[in-house]
Amino acid sequence: MKILKALCLILIMALIIPSARASRLAGNPIDKIVTAYLDVKNALVNGDGNTASAKAKDLVNALSANTAAELSADQQKTFAKFRDKLLFDARHISSVNIVDHQREHFENLSANMYDALKALKLNTTTLYEQYCPMKKAYWLSETQQIKNPYFGSQMLTCGKVTATLAPAK
Repeated sequence: MKILKALCLILIMALIIPSARASRLAGNPIDKIVTAYLDVKNALVNGDGNTASAKAKDLVNALSANTAAELSADQQKTFAKFRDKLLFDARHISSVNIVDHQREHFENLSANMYDALKALKLNTTTLYEQYCPMKKAYWLSETQQIKNPYFGSQMLTCGKVTATLAPAK
C-alpha cells in the first residue's frame, strides 16, 4: 500500500512540475524569442531554407510582441537597444529561402542575440555560445553538442563552446 501511495505521488509530481514550468515559460517573452532563434538555428543546421524562413517569421513575431507587461523599465530599455538589430536580420532570413544568404544574416543575428541575452539575464535555460573557426562566427545552442548552422552537414561538428549563459535565477 505504501508503495502504491509513493508511486501515485511520484506520478502526480511528474505531471505537475513540467506543466508548472511550461506555464511559467509561456509568459516569458525572452524565452519565446530564444525558442524561435533556436528553431532558425536548427533549420540552418539542416540546410532547410524554407523552414528557416518560416521560423524566422516566428522570431520576427516574438521580437515584435509587446513586452511592457513582462519586462521592467530597465529591461525594456536594454531590450530596445537590441530589438531593431535582431529584427533586421530576422526579417532578412524570413524573406528568402536561400540558405547561404540566411546564414550571412544569422551571423549578425547570433552576435546580437548573445549580447542581448547576456545583458538581460532573463533566459530560463542554459545556452551555449559556440564558435566556428572556419566561418569565424558564433551562434547559440541549447546543447553543448556542436551542430554547425553555417556549414550544416558539410562540417556538422566543426566548432567549440566558448561561453555559457546560465539560466536566470
